Amino acid sequence: MTNFKLLRFIFLLTVSITLTTAQAQNWPCWRGSNGDGTSLETNVPVEWDAVKNVLWKSKVPGTGHSSPIIWEDKLFTLTALTEIQEKVLLCYNAQNGDLLWQETVIKSGFEPKHNDNSYASGTPATDGKLVYVSVLDGQDVVVAAYDFTGKRIWIQRPGKFSSPHGYSCSPALFEDKVIINGDSKGESFVTALNKADGKVIWKVDHDKPAHSFSTPIFREMAGKKQMIFCGNMEIASYNPDNGKKNWFVDGPSEDFCSSPVYSEKNGLLLVSSAWPQRHLLAIKPDGQGDVTKSKVVWQTTKGAYYVPSPVCTDDYLFSTMTNGQVHCIEVSTGNTLWTENLGKQYSSAVLVNGLVYMPNDKGIITVIKPGPKFEMVAQNSIGERMNASPVISNGKIFLRGDSNIYCIGLKK
Repeated sequence: MTNFKLLRFIFLLTVSITLTTAQAQNWPCWRGSNGDGTSLETNVPVEWDAVKNVLWKSKVPGTGHSSPIIWEDKLFTLTALTEIQEKVLLCYNAQNGDLLWQETVIKSGFEPKHNDNSYASGTPATDGKLVYVSVLDGQDVVVAAYDFTGKRIWIQRPGKFSSPHGYSCSPALFEDKVIINGDSKGESFVTALNKADGKVIWKVDHDKPAHSFSTPIFREMAGKKQMIFCGNMEIASYNPDNGKKNWFVDGPSEDFCSSPVYSEKNGLLLVSSAWPQRHLLAIKPDGQGDVTKSKVVWQTTKGAYYVPSPVCTDDYLFSTMTNGQVHCIEVSTGNTLWTENLGKQYSSAVLVNGLVYMPNDKGIITVIKPGPKFEMVAQNSIGERMNASPVISNGKIFLRGDSNIYCIGLKK
C-alpha cells in the first residue's frame, strides 16, 4: 500500500510538472508566439502596484518604446541613447533583472519622427538561437542578428525607408526567414531575409508608397500557409515561402499601424486601417486575387483603431483608440457591444487566462472579463508612464515603463 501511494504521488507530481511546463511560454517577438497578444498561461497575477507582486525592477538606460521579448531566462529589448545617438540592444536576466550586456546596433544621426514615437520603437524577435533587430540609419533599413552573448552574427541593409513619423519595424519570424516591413513614402517593400546569414530570400517592391508600421501574422488558412500583410494601400495575403500574393483587399485607406488578428472560431481576419480614415474589416481568407467585393464580411468605422493592436476571443474583439476609447465588438457581426474610456493609449492589450489586460500610457492596466457588458476585474499601476506593450512569460508579466522594466509575479 505504501509503495502504491508513493507511485501515485510521483505520477501526480509528474503530471503537475508536465502541465506547468506546457503552460509556461516564451514570448519571442512582438505580440508573443502567435503574433496576436494571446498567451496560454494560467498562473498570472491580476493585481499589483509599484510594490505589490513586483518580483524585480530594473533601470533601463536611454529611452524607447520597444517591448521586451523573453526566451527562457533572457529578456531583450531595444533602447536609444539620445545624447550619444546610439541605438542599442539590451539583454537582462529575466529571473532577477540584472543587465547582462548591451550592444550598439548603430551609431549615427537620428531620423525625424513623430513627437509620440521613439528612436527605438521596434520590438526584437528571437528563435532561441539568435536575436533579430531592425532600426533606421538615416534612410537605410538596418537588420542585424546577435547571439545570446551579444556577438553580432550578421548585419544587412535590405532597402530604404522614408517617413516623418519615424521608424517602428518589429521583425517577424517564419521558419528560416526574418520578415521586414519596409513600406514607406519613399522606397516601399516587404522582404524575407535568411535567419542564418541575412541574405535576401525574396523581396516584393510595392508600387503604392504609403506608411505601414504593421507587423504581419502567419496562419494556416484555407489549406495554405498565409502571411497577412498590411501595406501598399491594401490588406494582402502572401505565400511566406516565396512572396507570391494570394489575394488582396484594396484600401480601405492609405496607412496601417496595428497588427491583424484572426478569429479561428469565425474564420475571419480582423484588420483596421489607420489614416486618413479608419475602417475595421472582417475578411474571409479563402479567396484568390482581388477579393475587395467578395470576401469582406463586414466593415465599419465604429471601433476602428489606429496604433494599438487588438485582442480577440472566440466571440469578442477588444479594440482601442489612442484617445482611450475601448470598444468590445461582436466578431461575427461587427456590432459594438460597449465602449469605455480607459485613458490615452499607444501600447497593445494582451489576453491571458481568459482575461484582457488593457494598458494605457500612464502605466495603468485594466483587467477586463470578456462579455457583452463591461466588467472590470482589477486596475493596476506601476507608477510611471508606459508606451511598450505587456509581455507574458513563465507565469510573469513584464512591463517596460519610461525608466524601468518591472517583473510582476505571484510572490511565494
